[in-house]
Amino acid sequence: MKIVFAGTPDFAARHLAAIADSQHKLAAVITPPDKPGKRGRQPVPSPVKRLAESLGVEVRQPSRLGVENIADLAVDLLLVVAYGQILRNDVLKFPAHGCVNVHASLLPRWRGAAPIQRAILAGDSETGICIMQMDEGLDTGDILLQQNVPILVDDTSESLTTRLAEIGPPALLKAIDQIDTGASNITPQADAGVTYAKKVSKDEARINWLASGMDISRQIKGFNPDPVAFTYLQDLRIKVWQASPMVTTSPGQPGTIASLSKAGVEVTCGEGSLLISALQLPLGKGKILDGQNIINARRDLLSPGSCFS
Repeated sequence: MKIVFAGTPDFAARHLAAIADSQHKLAAVITPPDKPGKRGRQPVPSPVKRLAESLGVEVRQPSRLGVENIADLAVDLLLVVAYGQILRNDVLKFPAHGCVNVHASLLPRWRGAAPIQRAILAGDSETGICIMQMDEGLDTGDILLQQNVPILVDDTSESLTTRLAEIGPPALLKAIDQIDTGASNITPQADAGVTYAKKVSKDEARINWLASGMDISRQIKGFNPDPVAFTYLQDLRIKVWQASPMVTTSPGQPGTIASLSKAGVEVTCGEGSLLISALQLPLGKGKILDGQNIINARRDLLSPGSCFS
């Protein structure tokens, strides 16, 4: 099949690599314009663009994808993986076999921009990959193929994304082959169980110590590596990279440092407590500190009785 691929981040690049290594023909790759470089540096290309150029595949970077950007390609199928745009109806209808999307959730749960983070924040026990025939709605198209994966206790958004990026490419290739041979098993999405995964905001990453230790630990995992959960101590913004809930409730108001140990910092929560095992102080080189290194870094700052806000 003659395929155009639209995508942006590393997750999408993993799928692009699989298509490039298949029997199908990559006619072009669509990706957003390069991001402006910081402090006057060169613009930053997306991971998908970097891979496409290394493969010798033509790259097109419209600010808004329209039929005019692919009209000369006589494309059979447009694949969309974490592209970051909602496609217009004329684009959806242009390829001979329409447009197919790889979505990182078990649809109809977590339609939208941030399905991986929302699944972790909600405490879901599993998620997965859906290969979907796109329509005009927000992730409402028919399912061509679905594969489930468990969400592990220690999963962060980064680790879960990595595992989903391993199962997504072979699932996508299987779905493409089924389309090519006319053997697709199309399943409409259920009307029940619809939830929406709105885009993550930086404000959501601030820890509310009135919440339970369990909910805060999910927040920390869901926002690792971006935007990273944070809290304040003596006007210092502290990023929290790793933590685990504790059943026992320590004395003091929520946010109070109850104790220090080689394992990290125990903090009182609205329900239960939280053991912070990796954090980052806005001091020095800003390294991520874990375990005993947290205590060694600033005993004067991180001491029992001090209170995060």
